[in-house]
Order: sequence, then structure tokens, then C-alpha cells
Amino acid sequence: MPRSCINMEDDNYLEKLLFISENLGHNDIEALKFLCSDLISLGNLENINSARQLFEQLMRDDLLNKENCFLVAELLFLIKQKHLLCQIGYTKEEVQKELSTKGKISSYRIMLYNLSEEITIEDFQHAKFLLRDSIPKPPKCFLSLLRNMEKQELLSKNYLEKLEFVCKNLSKSLLKRINQYKTEKEEKNLSVASGLAECLWNTSLQENMEQATRYEMTSKHRGLCIIFNNCTFKTMDYREGSCKDAGELNSVFKWLGFTVTIHENKTKEEMENILHLCKNDSKHQESDCFVCCILTHGNSGCVYSSDDKSIAIKELLNYFTANQCPGLINKPKLFFFQACQGKDAQEGVLLEADARSVNNSLSVPKNIPQMYIPKEADFLLGMATVDGCFAVRHIEKGSWYIQALCHYLKHLVPREEDILSILTMVNNEVSQQAADKKGKIKQMPQPAFTLRKKVIFPVPSDKSPL
Repeated sequence: MPRSCINMEDDNYLEKLLFISENLGHNDIEALKFLCSDLISLGNLENINSARQLFEQLMRDDLLNKENCFLVAELLFLIKQKHLLCQIGYTKEEVQKELSTKGKISSYRIMLYNLSEEITIEDFQHAKFLLRDSIPKPPKCFLSLLRNMEKQELLSKNYLEKLEFVCKNLSKSLLKRINQYKTEKEEKNLSVASGLAECLWNTSLQENMEQATRYEMTSKHRGLCIIFNNCTFKTMDYREGSCKDAGELNSVFKWLGFTVTIHENKTKEEMENILHLCKNDSKHQESDCFVCCILTHGNSGCVYSSDDKSIAIKELLNYFTANQCPGLINKPKLFFFQACQGKDAQEGVLLEADARSVNNSLSVPKNIPQMYIPKEADFLLGMATVDGCFAVRHIEKGSWYIQALCHYLKHLVPREEDILSILTMVNNEVSQQAADKKGKIKQMPQPAFTLRKKVIFPVPSDKSPL
């Protein structure tokens, strides 16, 4: 634990500072004022005549308080009044150990003070003579001489030539101390510059790497989102609750900046025509992404149009490969399917299965992964269930998968989570639900992808959840 003025009552703390003040002489006070020249304004320094007044000014400037009086310890250490350190709970070894991290007096100011300590009376007289044209009013001590040089802009931490001129005529040891300071300063600057360059390089590298691992999402037009919502069929069951899913998807993807179009109860020919027109849409050139959601009955590797005709999932995705849809090259193409991939059904009044036929047999999910996705890059296929299994849809609340997808998009996009992380949360959410009271009938969504980067949607301007 760092040392400080702990366990001191206000009165006790002030008594200690007053005791220290009363045990410092005139030369000590001048030394303290000089060392604090970078911390206290010149006007306030000129009005200080005692250590007590100096401490009061430091307290007014929030540089000294009962919880932290290391600055007093540092000043006493520098002016070699180390016997007073015990008044504030320090030893010289402890001060020396903490100077590098807690010290407030600059190395430049310390170097000048140390010069003053080495100057003899004769050296001082010689220095005044050498500077008589620059400083007409004779200073009373070397510290006063240094302060006058600073006022006349003859001395600063970045300008030491005049001081070097004076010291080289006095003592080689004085000049050696200045050169030592300059060397340490250059090494420190080099170290800081090197550290800063490395920091900037690492930051830039990290930003570039982060940028390189994300798909660009900078266009004014986020992209097109088409939703096929097939509820009515010639021979298959009506898909109650699907409109709830379509409405949620419409709301969420509009919130994310997409232009959403819903197509309801389309035949195979109509679906194919819509996909053909969509792949040739010029808006892809100015967009970042493409989304297609298909809500319908399905079977292994395919989905059904409203006229009961099957369409291979891979065939749907192939409309947007690089050779078919150049406008979406190097852009993410996201497909979400709420459709069974098997013929299993579920018991219960409110729960149905999105399968082609309904029967009373319940089979265990096979969990056989199938890749219906094109070999080309930048595709994501989000399936409500694994191959051979049913996908549950509540006739009032909508499907487990689509409702979970919309929920986590709304809550995790503002946190800048990528789409695969979001789908992982969807998987976890859906897998924990059960279609029967005993909890034996489950559903497991399955994403497949050829994405090369992270899909991270920009946080909508309205960051509050929908």
C-alpha cells in the first residue's frame, strides 16, 4: 500500500505541517519556493514568506492534503531536511523508493537546485559578473540569479546554453551536472518517443487488424432485406404465428438500416422471379450487406413455396454468388430459414412443426449437419434446426428461432457483438426450450458459413431496444 498521511486527524495533520514550517530557515524556504516554481504561479510565490504559507498555497491548489502529503516529503528530501520526514510518517528510503512514480518536482528544477548547492560564494560572484549585462539588478543568491535568468528568458528546460556558458567558466563539475541532465533528458525523450511510437503503432495495428477483420458497414444504404412469409399452402397446414415472425424481422432489420420487403404466400415461380430481380438490383452496389429470411414449411435440404413445390436451399443461395450477383462481391450475404428439415411433428395444441406432413410419431433429432451453402465466400446460412429435425413454431408467439434471433439482435447489436456471437446466443436460448412437458423434445439451430470477416452491424442512432 503506498505511503501517505493516513490515520491523521485534521488538527494533527496541520500541527505536523506547522511543526515542519517552524523548523525550516530562510534558505530552506527560498529553496522550497524555487523547487515549487513549476507548481505555483509566480504571483503567488512572491507573496510567500514562510513554509506554512507555501503549504497553504499547495493545499489551495489541491497538491497537498491529509490523505496525500508525499509532496512535502519530496521537498524535505530534496532540501536535505530528512530528519523532519518522520513528522509525516516517512523515512528517506521510502521517499527515495517512491520518487520515480509519485514525484512532482521536475528533473530540470532539481538539476538547477543541485547546482545552487554546489556553487561557492566566489562562483556566485563570478556568475553575477558574467551576467551583469543581462541581469542589471544584482541577485542575493544563486537561486535568485536562476529565477532572474528564467524571467529574462535566458534559461528554460529547453534552453541551457547561457547557463552552460556561465558554468564552464566556474567549474567543470557544474558543467558535468548540466550535461548529465541533458543526457538523461534525451534518453527519456527517446524512450518516451519510442514508447509513444510503439503505442501508436500497436494502436494503429490493432485498429487496422480490427478493421481488416470486419466487413465494411459504412454505406448510407445498409442493404436489402427480403422476407418470404409463406403461410398458406395447397395441401400443407396453415402456418399460424408466422406473421408474428415476419413482423419482428421487418421491425428489427429496418432498425438496423435495411430496406425491407415482405413477400407473402408466393409460388415457386414467383419466388424465383423475386430472387432473380433482387440479384440484379442496382442498390447492391451502394450497400454493405444483403439479408434474406424464409419462413415456410421445409424438408431435408429444401423449403416449400405456397404451391407446395420444393426449392433446394442451395439453389436459393446460388442466386447471390459472385458470378450471379457482382454487386454483392466481398459483402456478407445472410440467410435465415425458419423451416423444418425433417418430417417430425409435435404434440400439443399451441405447438406445431414446420414440416410438410403432420403425424403423431415423434422421432429423436438426428443432428446430421448438412452444408447447403455455396463454396463461394461471404455467405451465412442460419437454420432454425439441424438436418432431419423439426423446427418449433408457437401459433401465437411465433417460432422459437426467429423470436430468439430478433431478441438477441436488438440487445447485442448495441454492444457491437458480431453475428456469429449473436447466433451462438440464439443457439443457447433455443436449445434450452422444450416442446413437451418432460423436456425430452428439443430444438437445436445450426449456422453454417463461409464468412471471412466479422459481421458487426453499426449501432443504430436510436440505441434503445425496440
